[in-house]
Amino acid sequence: MSTPPARIEHFIHGAIVPSKSGRQQDVFNPATGEVSAQVALASADEVQAAVASAKAAAPAWADTAPLKRARIVSKFKELIEQNHDSLAAAITREHGKVFSDAKGEVVRGLEIVEFACGIPQLLKTQFTDNIGGGIDNWQLRQPLGVTVGITPFNFPVMVPLWMAPMAIATGNTFVLKPSERDPSPSIMMAELFKKAGLPDGVFNVVQGDKLAVDTLIQHPDVKAVSFVGSTPIAEYIYTEATRRKGAYPMRVQALGGAKNHLVVMPDANLEQAVDALIGSAYGSAGERCMAISVAVAVGNIADKLVEALIPKVKALKVRNGMDREAEMGPVVTAAHKAKIEAYIADGEQAGAKMIVDGRGLKVPGFEGGFFMGGTLFDHVTTEMKIYQEEIFGPVLCVVRVPDLGAAIDLVNGHEFGNGVALFTSDGHTAREFSRRIEVGMVGVNVPIPVPMAWHSFGGWKRSLFGDLHIYGEEGVRFYTRYKSIMQRWPETIDKGAEFTMPVAK
Repeated sequence: MSTPPARIEHFIHGAIVPSKSGRQQDVFNPATGEVSAQVALASADEVQAAVASAKAAAPAWADTAPLKRARIVSKFKELIEQNHDSLAAAITREHGKVFSDAKGEVVRGLEIVEFACGIPQLLKTQFTDNIGGGIDNWQLRQPLGVTVGITPFNFPVMVPLWMAPMAIATGNTFVLKPSERDPSPSIMMAELFKKAGLPDGVFNVVQGDKLAVDTLIQHPDVKAVSFVGSTPIAEYIYTEATRRKGAYPMRVQALGGAKNHLVVMPDANLEQAVDALIGSAYGSAGERCMAISVAVAVGNIADKLVEALIPKVKALKVRNGMDREAEMGPVVTAAHKAKIEAYIADGEQAGAKMIVDGRGLKVPGFEGGFFMGGTLFDHVTTEMKIYQEEIFGPVLCVVRVPDLGAAIDLVNGHEFGNGVALFTSDGHTAREFSRRIEVGMVGVNVPIPVPMAWHSFGGWKRSLFGDLHIYGEEGVRFYTRYKSIMQRWPETIDKGAEFTMPVAK
Protein backbone atom coordinates (compact mmCIF):
# COMPACT_ATOMS: atom_id res chain seq x y z
CA MET A 1 0.00 0.00 0.00
CA SER A 2 1.35 3.42 -0.95
CA THR A 3 1.79 6.08 1.70
CA PRO A 4 -1.05 8.61 1.51
CA PRO A 5 0.02 12.13 0.55
CA ALA A 6 0.66 14.63 3.32
CA ARG A 7 -1.96 17.20 4.25
CA ILE A 8 -1.03 20.85 4.62
CA GLU A 9 -3.07 22.74 7.19
CA HIS A 10 -3.45 26.23 8.65
CA PHE A 11 -1.20 27.85 11.26
CA ILE A 12 -3.24 29.91 13.72
CA HIS A 13 -2.20 31.38 17.07
CA GLY A 14 1.14 29.63 17.15
CA ALA A 15 0.03 26.12 16.18
CA ILE A 16 -0.94 23.99 13.20
CA VAL A 17 -4.73 23.79 13.12
CA PRO A 18 -6.42 21.00 11.15
CA SER A 19 -9.12 22.33 8.86
CA LYS A 20 -12.74 21.38 9.41
CA SER A 21 -14.02 22.93 6.18
CA GLY A 22 -14.24 19.60 4.37
CA ARG A 23 -12.54 21.18 1.33
CA GLN A 24 -9.08 20.43 0.00
CA GLN A 25 -7.01 20.57 -3.18
CA ASP A 26 -4.23 18.44 -4.64
CA VAL A 27 -0.65 19.72 -4.57
CA PHE A 28 1.55 18.32 -7.36
CA ASN A 29 5.20 17.60 -7.86
CA PRO A 30 5.61 19.31 -11.26
CA ALA A 31 8.60 17.15 -12.20
CA THR A 32 6.65 13.88 -11.93
CA GLY A 33 3.07 15.05 -12.36
CA GLU A 34 2.13 13.11 -9.24
CA VAL A 35 0.09 14.35 -6.29
CA SER A 36 2.47 15.06 -3.41
CA ALA A 37 0.03 16.43 -0.84
CA GLN A 38 -3.40 17.82 -0.19
CA VAL A 39 -3.83 21.36 1.05
CA ALA A 40 -6.79 22.41 3.16
CA LEU A 41 -9.03 25.14 1.78
CA ALA A 42 -10.26 27.37 4.59
CA SER A 43 -13.86 28.11 5.39
CA ALA A 44 -14.93 31.66 6.23
CA ASP A 45 -15.00 30.70 9.91
CA GLU A 46 -11.38 29.51 9.77
CA VAL A 47 -10.29 32.78 8.15
CA GLN A 48 -12.20 34.62 10.88
CA ALA A 49 -10.30 32.64 13.50
CA ALA A 50 -6.94 33.67 12.02
CA VAL A 51 -7.94 37.33 11.92
CA ALA A 52 -9.29 37.12 15.48
CA SER A 53 -5.96 35.69 16.65
CA ALA A 54 -4.06 38.48 14.91
CA LYS A 55 -6.40 41.11 16.36
CA ALA A 56 -5.99 39.78 19.89
CA ALA A 57 -2.20 39.83 19.57
CA ALA A 58 -2.01 43.28 17.97
CA PRO A 59 -2.11 45.64 21.01
CA ALA A 60 0.69 43.93 22.93
CA TRP A 61 2.83 43.54 19.82
CA ALA A 62 2.37 47.20 18.86
CA ASP A 63 3.53 48.18 22.36
CA THR A 64 6.63 45.98 22.11
CA ALA A 65 9.79 48.04 21.77
CA PRO A 66 11.04 48.22 18.16
CA LEU A 67 14.43 46.90 19.24
CA LYS A 68 12.85 43.81 20.76
CA ARG A 69 10.81 43.26 17.61
CA ALA A 70 13.99 43.64 15.57
CA ARG A 71 15.78 41.02 17.67
CA ILE A 72 13.02 38.48 16.99
CA VAL A 73 13.15 39.25 13.27
CA SER A 74 16.93 38.86 13.43
CA LYS A 75 16.55 35.45 15.06
CA PHE A 76 14.06 34.53 12.32
CA LYS A 77 16.69 35.51 9.75
CA GLU A 78 19.24 33.27 11.47
CA LEU A 79 16.80 30.33 11.39
CA ILE A 80 16.06 30.82 7.70
CA GLU A 81 19.79 30.74 7.01
CA GLN A 82 20.05 27.48 8.95
CA ASN A 83 17.13 25.99 6.99
CA HIS A 84 18.04 27.54 3.66
CA ASP A 85 18.36 24.28 1.70
CA SER A 86 15.20 22.77 3.21
CA LEU A 87 13.15 25.79 2.15
CA ALA A 88 14.71 25.73 -1.32
CA ALA A 89 13.98 22.00 -1.69
CA ALA A 90 10.33 22.62 -0.75
CA ILE A 91 10.13 25.31 -3.44
CA THR A 92 11.57 22.96 -6.08
CA ARG A 93 9.35 20.09 -4.98
CA GLU A 94 6.09 22.04 -5.32
CA HIS A 95 6.89 24.80 -7.82
CA GLY A 96 9.39 23.02 -10.06
CA LYS A 97 12.08 25.68 -10.46
CA VAL A 98 15.66 24.43 -10.40
CA PHE A 99 17.24 24.06 -6.97
CA SER A 100 19.91 26.74 -7.55
CA ASP A 101 17.19 29.20 -8.53
CA ALA A 102 15.15 28.25 -5.47
CA LYS A 103 18.18 28.90 -3.27
CA GLY A 104 18.51 32.31 -4.90
CA GLU A 105 14.86 33.01 -4.11
CA VAL A 106 15.50 32.35 -0.41
CA VAL A 107 18.51 34.69 -0.47
CA ARG A 108 16.51 37.53 -2.03
CA GLY A 109 13.85 37.07 0.63
CA LEU A 110 16.49 37.09 3.34
CA GLU A 111 17.69 40.49 2.16
CA ILE A 112 14.30 41.98 3.06
CA VAL A 113 14.38 40.27 6.46
CA GLU A 114 17.81 41.77 7.05
CA PHE A 115 16.52 45.22 6.09
CA ALA A 116 13.60 44.83 8.52
CA CYS A 117 16.09 44.20 11.35
CA GLY A 118 16.95 47.90 11.14
CA ILE A 119 13.44 48.96 12.08
CA PRO A 120 14.46 51.03 15.15
CA GLN A 121 16.34 53.35 12.79
CA LEU A 122 13.67 53.20 10.07
CA LEU A 123 10.91 54.28 12.46
CA LYS A 124 12.79 57.38 13.61
CA THR A 125 11.02 60.60 12.69
CA GLN A 126 11.60 64.34 13.16
CA PHE A 127 11.48 66.60 16.21
CA THR A 128 11.36 70.37 16.32
CA ASP A 129 12.11 72.04 19.64
CA ASN A 130 10.17 75.17 20.60
CA ILE A 131 8.32 76.06 17.42
CA GLY A 132 6.94 78.98 19.45
CA GLY A 133 5.14 79.67 22.70
CA GLY A 134 6.78 76.74 24.49
CA ILE A 135 5.40 74.23 21.96
CA ASP A 136 7.41 71.27 20.66
CA ASN A 137 6.40 69.33 17.52
CA TRP A 138 7.30 65.77 16.51
CA GLN A 139 5.97 62.83 14.52
CA LEU A 140 5.26 59.16 15.12
CA ARG A 141 4.84 56.24 12.76
CA GLN A 142 2.46 53.79 14.38
CA PRO A 143 1.34 50.31 13.23
CA LEU A 144 -2.01 49.75 11.57
CA GLY A 145 -3.08 46.56 13.35
CA VAL A 146 -4.04 43.39 11.46
CA THR A 147 -2.43 43.18 8.01
CA VAL A 148 -2.74 40.56 5.28
CA GLY A 149 -0.48 39.17 2.56
CA ILE A 150 -1.84 37.25 -0.45
CA THR A 151 1.06 35.73 -2.35
CA PRO A 152 1.63 33.96 -5.72
CA PHE A 153 2.85 30.48 -6.62
CA ASN A 154 6.00 31.57 -8.40
CA PHE A 155 7.85 32.79 -5.29
CA PRO A 156 6.41 30.92 -2.28
CA VAL A 157 9.22 32.08 0.04
CA MET A 158 10.52 35.36 -1.35
CA VAL A 159 7.24 37.23 -1.75
CA PRO A 160 5.92 36.39 1.75
CA LEU A 161 9.30 37.62 3.02
CA TRP A 162 8.74 40.88 1.11
CA MET A 163 5.68 41.44 3.29
CA ALA A 164 5.59 39.71 6.66
CA PRO A 165 8.94 40.85 8.15
CA MET A 166 8.19 44.49 7.28
CA ALA A 167 4.66 44.29 8.68
CA ILE A 168 5.79 42.54 11.87
CA ALA A 169 8.87 44.70 12.47
CA THR A 170 6.74 47.85 12.23
CA GLY A 171 4.46 46.49 14.96
CA ASN A 172 1.59 44.92 13.02
CA THR A 173 0.22 41.41 13.14
CA PHE A 174 0.02 39.45 9.90
CA VAL A 175 -2.15 36.84 8.18
CA LEU A 176 -0.61 35.10 5.17
CA LYS A 177 -2.76 33.49 2.45
CA PRO A 178 -0.20 31.67 0.27
CA SER A 179 -0.83 30.10 -3.11
CA GLU A 180 -2.59 26.77 -2.82
CA ARG A 181 -0.29 25.39 -5.55
CA ASP A 182 2.86 25.36 -3.37
CA PRO A 183 1.80 25.92 0.25
CA SER A 184 4.40 23.95 2.24
CA PRO A 185 6.95 26.79 2.62
CA SER A 186 4.33 28.95 4.35
CA ILE A 187 4.06 26.48 7.23
CA MET A 188 7.83 26.10 7.40
CA MET A 189 8.22 29.88 7.77
CA ALA A 190 5.45 30.01 10.39
CA GLU A 191 7.27 27.41 12.47
CA LEU A 192 10.54 29.35 12.15
CA PHE A 193 8.80 32.54 13.34
CA LYS A 194 7.48 30.58 16.33
CA LYS A 195 10.95 29.21 17.08
CA ALA A 196 12.40 32.73 16.83
CA GLY A 197 10.20 33.80 19.75
CA LEU A 198 7.38 35.58 17.93
CA PRO A 199 4.32 35.73 20.20
CA ASP A 200 1.34 33.60 19.23
CA GLY A 201 -1.06 35.34 16.88
CA VAL A 202 1.44 37.78 15.39
CA PHE A 203 1.93 35.57 12.30
CA ASN A 204 -0.83 33.30 11.02
CA VAL A 205 -1.33 31.25 7.85
CA VAL A 206 -4.65 30.36 6.25
CA GLN A 207 -4.55 28.03 3.28
CA GLY A 208 -7.29 28.57 0.75
CA ASP A 209 -8.74 29.82 -2.48
CA LYS A 210 -10.99 32.71 -3.54
CA LEU A 211 -13.25 32.22 -0.54
CA ALA A 212 -10.34 32.91 1.81
CA VAL A 213 -9.26 35.95 -0.23
CA ASP A 214 -12.76 37.43 -0.25
CA THR A 215 -13.20 36.88 3.48
CA LEU A 216 -9.89 38.60 4.23
CA ILE A 217 -10.39 41.66 2.02
CA GLN A 218 -13.92 42.20 3.33
CA HIS A 219 -13.06 41.71 6.99
CA PRO A 220 -13.63 44.87 9.07
CA ASP A 221 -10.64 44.15 11.32
CA VAL A 222 -8.11 43.93 8.47
CA LYS A 223 -6.38 47.29 8.02
CA ALA A 224 -4.10 46.60 5.04
CA VAL A 225 -3.64 43.99 2.34
CA SER A 226 -0.58 43.41 0.17
CA PHE A 227 -0.97 41.28 -2.95
CA VAL A 228 1.32 40.03 -5.72
CA GLY A 229 -0.11 38.19 -8.71
CA SER A 230 -1.96 38.69 -11.97
CA THR A 231 -3.48 42.03 -12.98
CA PRO A 232 -7.12 40.84 -13.04
CA ILE A 233 -6.87 39.61 -9.46
CA ALA A 234 -4.84 42.66 -8.36
CA GLU A 235 -7.50 44.96 -9.78
CA TYR A 236 -10.27 42.88 -8.18
CA ILE A 237 -8.62 42.97 -4.74
CA TYR A 238 -7.91 46.69 -5.01
CA THR A 239 -11.47 47.48 -6.08
CA GLU A 240 -13.18 45.29 -3.50
CA ALA A 241 -10.90 46.22 -0.59
CA THR A 242 -11.03 49.97 -1.18
CA ARG A 243 -14.79 49.78 -1.63
CA ARG A 244 -15.22 48.35 1.86
CA LYS A 245 -17.17 50.66 4.12
CA GLY A 246 -16.08 51.44 7.63
CA ALA A 247 -14.38 53.96 9.86
CA TYR A 248 -10.96 52.79 8.69
CA PRO A 249 -10.60 52.30 4.92
CA MET A 250 -8.39 49.37 3.96
CA ARG A 251 -4.94 50.26 2.67
CA VAL A 252 -4.10 48.26 -0.47
CA GLN A 253 -0.90 47.46 -2.30
CA ALA A 254 -1.71 45.16 -5.24
CA LEU A 255 1.10 44.28 -7.64
CA GLY A 256 -0.21 42.89 -10.91
CA GLY A 257 1.06 41.46 -14.16
CA ALA A 258 3.82 42.38 -16.56
CA LYS A 259 5.01 42.28 -20.13
CA ASN A 260 8.66 43.10 -19.68
CA HIS A 261 10.67 44.25 -22.72
CA LEU A 262 14.42 44.08 -23.30
CA VAL A 263 15.48 46.63 -25.92
CA VAL A 264 18.64 45.68 -27.84
CA MET A 265 20.34 48.62 -29.57
CA PRO A 266 22.60 48.15 -32.63
CA ASP A 267 25.63 49.13 -30.54
CA ALA A 268 24.90 46.59 -27.79
CA ASN A 269 27.31 43.79 -26.99
CA LEU A 270 25.43 41.03 -28.80
CA GLU A 271 26.80 38.15 -26.77
CA GLN A 272 25.89 39.83 -23.49
CA ALA A 273 22.41 40.71 -24.76
CA VAL A 274 21.74 37.15 -25.89
CA ASP A 275 22.90 35.66 -22.59
CA ALA A 276 20.71 38.17 -20.74
CA LEU A 277 17.68 37.24 -22.83
CA ILE A 278 18.19 33.50 -22.35
CA GLY A 279 18.52 33.78 -18.57
CA SER A 280 15.72 36.29 -18.06
CA ALA A 281 13.22 34.77 -20.50
CA TYR A 282 13.67 31.09 -19.65
CA GLY A 283 14.87 31.14 -16.05
CA SER A 284 12.24 29.63 -13.75
CA ALA A 285 10.44 28.56 -16.96
CA GLY A 286 9.42 32.18 -17.47
CA GLU A 287 7.25 32.09 -14.34
CA ARG A 288 8.51 35.39 -12.97
CA CYS A 289 6.80 38.75 -12.88
CA MET A 290 10.18 40.22 -13.89
CA ALA A 291 10.83 37.72 -16.71
CA ILE A 292 11.69 39.25 -20.07
CA SER A 293 9.04 38.08 -22.54
CA VAL A 294 9.68 40.56 -25.39
CA ALA A 295 13.00 41.23 -27.11
CA VAL A 296 12.84 44.55 -28.96
CA ALA A 297 15.42 44.43 -31.75
CA VAL A 298 16.35 47.92 -32.94
CA GLY A 299 17.51 48.48 -36.50
CA ASN A 300 19.95 46.15 -38.18
CA ILE A 301 20.73 44.02 -35.13
CA ALA A 302 17.50 42.00 -35.47
CA ASP A 303 18.71 39.19 -37.76
CA LYS A 304 21.96 38.75 -35.82
CA LEU A 305 20.04 38.67 -32.53
CA VAL A 306 17.61 35.97 -33.68
CA GLU A 307 20.39 33.88 -35.23
CA ALA A 308 22.33 34.01 -31.97
CA LEU A 309 19.29 33.14 -29.86
CA ILE A 310 18.24 30.02 -31.79
CA PRO A 311 21.02 27.60 -30.77
CA LYS A 312 20.92 28.74 -27.14
CA VAL A 313 17.15 28.24 -26.89
CA LYS A 314 17.45 24.79 -28.44
CA ALA A 315 20.31 23.89 -26.08
CA LEU A 316 18.44 24.73 -22.85
CA LYS A 317 18.91 21.94 -20.29
CA VAL A 318 15.33 21.21 -19.26
CA ARG A 319 15.34 18.68 -16.44
CA ASN A 320 14.06 17.84 -12.99
CA GLY A 321 14.80 20.86 -10.81
CA MET A 322 16.97 18.85 -8.42
CA ASP A 323 19.33 17.90 -11.26
CA ARG A 324 22.50 19.92 -10.73
CA GLU A 325 22.88 20.58 -14.47
CA ALA A 326 19.29 21.75 -14.97
CA GLU A 327 18.79 25.24 -16.39
CA MET A 328 15.00 25.09 -16.57
CA GLY A 329 12.51 22.92 -14.72
CA PRO A 330 8.84 22.17 -15.35
CA VAL A 331 5.99 24.66 -15.14
CA VAL A 332 3.87 24.52 -12.02
CA THR A 333 0.77 22.53 -13.10
CA ALA A 334 -0.68 20.67 -16.06
CA ALA A 335 -3.36 23.36 -16.36
CA HIS A 336 -0.74 26.09 -16.57
CA LYS A 337 1.18 24.11 -19.19
CA ALA A 338 -1.98 23.82 -21.28
CA LYS A 339 -2.56 27.56 -20.96
CA ILE A 340 0.96 28.35 -22.22
CA GLU A 341 0.56 25.92 -25.12
CA ALA A 342 -2.70 27.65 -26.07
CA TYR A 343 -0.84 30.97 -26.28
CA ILE A 344 1.79 29.38 -28.52
CA ALA A 345 -0.90 28.02 -30.85
CA ASP A 346 -2.56 31.43 -30.94
CA GLY A 347 0.75 33.04 -31.90
CA GLU A 348 1.14 30.65 -34.81
CA GLN A 349 -2.39 31.33 -36.02
CA ALA A 350 -1.88 35.09 -35.74
CA GLY A 351 1.10 34.95 -38.12
CA ALA A 352 4.09 35.19 -35.79
CA LYS A 353 7.09 33.28 -37.16
CA MET A 354 7.80 30.21 -35.04
CA ILE A 355 11.56 29.83 -34.72
CA VAL A 356 11.79 27.30 -31.87
CA ASP A 357 8.77 25.30 -30.64
CA GLY A 358 9.00 24.16 -27.03
CA ARG A 359 5.90 21.99 -27.04
CA GLY A 360 6.01 18.22 -26.81
CA LEU A 361 9.21 17.98 -24.76
CA LYS A 362 9.62 14.82 -22.67
CA VAL A 363 12.30 14.47 -20.01
CA PRO A 364 13.59 10.86 -19.69
CA GLY A 365 12.49 9.38 -16.39
CA PHE A 366 10.01 12.20 -15.81
CA GLU A 367 7.57 11.63 -18.67
CA GLY A 368 4.59 12.60 -16.50
CA GLY A 369 6.07 15.96 -15.53
CA PHE A 370 4.84 19.35 -16.70
CA PHE A 371 7.85 20.09 -18.89
CA MET A 372 8.15 22.43 -21.84
CA GLY A 373 11.12 23.54 -23.88
CA GLY A 374 11.87 27.14 -24.69
CA THR A 375 9.75 28.74 -27.42
CA LEU A 376 10.98 31.58 -29.65
CA PHE A 377 8.81 33.72 -31.95
CA ASP A 378 10.04 36.32 -34.46
CA HIS A 379 8.15 39.08 -36.32
CA VAL A 380 5.64 39.49 -33.48
CA THR A 381 3.38 42.54 -33.80
CA THR A 382 1.52 44.58 -31.22
CA GLU A 383 -1.96 43.39 -32.17
CA MET A 384 -1.10 39.76 -31.41
CA LYS A 385 -2.36 38.18 -28.20
CA ILE A 386 1.09 36.76 -27.45
CA TYR A 387 2.38 40.33 -27.34
CA GLN A 388 -0.49 41.93 -25.47
CA GLU A 389 -0.99 39.42 -22.66
CA GLU A 390 1.25 37.98 -19.98
CA ILE A 391 2.00 34.35 -20.90
CA PHE A 392 3.98 33.50 -17.74
CA GLY A 393 5.89 30.72 -19.41
CA PRO A 394 9.07 29.99 -21.41
CA VAL A 395 8.06 31.99 -24.48
CA LEU A 396 10.15 34.85 -25.92
CA CYS A 397 8.74 37.15 -28.62
CA VAL A 398 10.99 39.22 -30.89
CA VAL A 399 9.55 42.55 -32.09
CA ARG A 400 11.47 44.57 -34.68
CA VAL A 401 11.55 48.39 -34.61
CA PRO A 402 13.56 50.91 -36.66
CA ASP A 403 15.00 53.15 -33.93
CA LEU A 404 15.12 54.12 -30.25
CA GLY A 405 12.07 56.39 -30.48
CA ALA A 406 9.98 53.56 -31.88
CA ALA A 407 11.23 51.24 -29.11
CA ILE A 408 10.24 53.75 -26.42
CA ASP A 409 6.81 54.27 -28.02
CA LEU A 410 6.32 50.50 -28.17
CA VAL A 411 7.11 49.97 -24.49
CA ASN A 412 5.13 53.02 -23.36
CA GLY A 413 2.15 51.90 -25.41
CA HIS A 414 1.71 48.67 -23.46
CA GLU A 415 -0.82 48.55 -20.62
CA PHE A 416 1.75 47.05 -18.25
CA GLY A 417 4.67 49.02 -16.85
CA ASN A 418 6.44 46.64 -14.50
CA GLY A 419 10.02 46.22 -15.71
CA VAL A 420 12.12 47.03 -18.78
CA ALA A 421 15.76 46.69 -19.81
CA LEU A 422 17.99 48.40 -22.35
CA PHE A 423 21.23 46.96 -23.71
CA THR A 424 23.50 49.58 -25.24
CA SER A 425 27.06 50.89 -25.21
CA ASP A 426 26.01 54.54 -25.41
CA GLY A 427 25.50 56.60 -22.26
CA HIS A 428 23.31 59.25 -23.92
CA THR A 429 20.96 56.57 -25.25
CA ALA A 430 20.73 55.03 -21.79
CA ARG A 431 19.97 58.38 -20.16
CA GLU A 432 17.27 59.28 -22.69
CA PHE A 433 15.69 55.86 -22.39
CA SER A 434 15.69 55.90 -18.58
CA ARG A 435 14.05 59.32 -18.44
CA ARG A 436 11.43 58.80 -21.15
CA ILE A 437 10.32 55.26 -20.42
CA GLU A 438 7.01 54.86 -18.51
CA VAL A 439 7.93 51.81 -16.46
CA GLY A 440 8.50 51.42 -12.73
CA MET A 441 11.75 49.43 -12.78
CA VAL A 442 14.43 50.04 -15.41
CA GLY A 443 17.64 48.15 -16.12
CA VAL A 444 20.52 49.40 -18.26
CA ASN A 445 22.57 46.38 -19.31
CA VAL A 446 20.78 44.61 -16.43
CA PRO A 447 18.10 42.20 -17.65
CA ILE A 448 16.05 41.80 -14.46
CA PRO A 449 16.11 45.11 -12.54
CA VAL A 450 14.72 43.90 -9.20
CA PRO A 451 15.54 46.62 -6.62
CA MET A 452 17.58 45.72 -3.57
CA ALA A 453 15.99 45.48 -0.14
CA TRP A 454 16.66 49.09 0.87
CA HIS A 455 14.99 50.38 -2.29
CA SER A 456 11.41 49.40 -3.20
CA PHE A 457 9.75 47.15 -5.79
CA GLY A 458 6.78 48.05 -7.99
CA GLY A 459 5.61 48.90 -11.47
CA TRP A 460 3.53 51.59 -13.16
CA LYS A 461 0.24 51.59 -15.04
CA ARG A 462 -1.72 48.31 -14.73
CA SER A 463 1.17 46.59 -12.98
CA LEU A 464 0.42 48.28 -9.64
CA PHE A 465 -2.81 49.24 -7.90
CA GLY A 466 -2.23 51.50 -4.93
CA ASP A 467 0.18 54.31 -4.18
CA LEU A 468 3.07 52.62 -2.38
CA HIS A 469 5.58 50.08 -3.67
CA ILE A 470 6.58 47.00 -1.70
CA TYR A 471 9.41 46.64 0.87
CA GLY A 472 12.19 49.18 1.51
CA GLU A 473 11.20 52.57 2.92
CA GLU A 474 7.97 52.44 0.90
CA GLY A 475 7.14 49.31 2.89
CA VAL A 476 7.67 51.14 6.18
CA ARG A 477 5.24 53.82 5.04
CA PHE A 478 2.70 51.26 3.85
CA TYR A 479 2.57 49.43 7.18
CA THR A 480 2.44 52.53 9.41
CA ARG A 481 0.30 55.61 9.98
CA TYR A 482 1.84 59.04 10.29
CA LYS A 483 0.92 61.10 13.35
CA SER A 484 2.02 64.64 14.22
CA ILE A 485 2.13 65.71 17.88
CA MET A 486 2.31 69.28 19.24
CA GLN A 487 2.87 69.65 22.98
CA ARG A 488 2.97 72.50 25.47
CA TRP A 489 3.00 72.35 29.28
CA PRO A 490 0.71 74.46 31.55
CA GLU A 491 3.26 76.92 32.84
CA THR A 492 3.96 78.06 29.27
CA ILE A 493 0.30 78.64 28.38
CA ASP A 494 -0.77 82.30 28.27
CA LYS A 495 -3.97 83.21 30.10
CA GLY A 496 -7.09 83.77 28.05
CA ALA A 497 -8.56 82.16 24.95
CA GLU A 498 -6.74 82.28 21.65
CA PHE A 499 -8.86 82.94 18.52
CA THR A 500 -6.20 83.35 15.86
CA MET A 501 -4.41 80.69 13.83
CA PRO A 502 -1.27 79.62 15.75
CA VAL A 503 1.93 80.52 13.93
CA ALA A 504 5.61 80.08 14.68
CA LYS A 505 6.89 82.92 16.86
